[in-house]
Amino acid sequence: MRHLQRTIKAVIYEGDESGYVGSCFDLPVVTQGKTLDEVVSNLKEAIELHFEGEDLAEMGYVENPAILITYEVDAVYARA
Repeated sequence: MRHLQRTIKAVIYEGDESGYVGSCFDLPVVTQGKTLDEVVSNLKEAIELHFEGEDLAEMGYVENPAILITYEVDAVYARA
């Protein structure tokens, strides 16, 4: 029996010039938005479009997988 993924892993980081970029680790999905809310919404929509008309089990995912999003921030160090 084949193990199906229960989550789609994605990361959001600040864009080079402005806004935010969201991308999935295991899917060819990348999107952007002006705000965090917008990029999350766009990421969900892009994932839905990627899976549209596909058999999720054949792609290695359970039906209605959860999306786990990590927000990448720059490290800040205290100065003495």
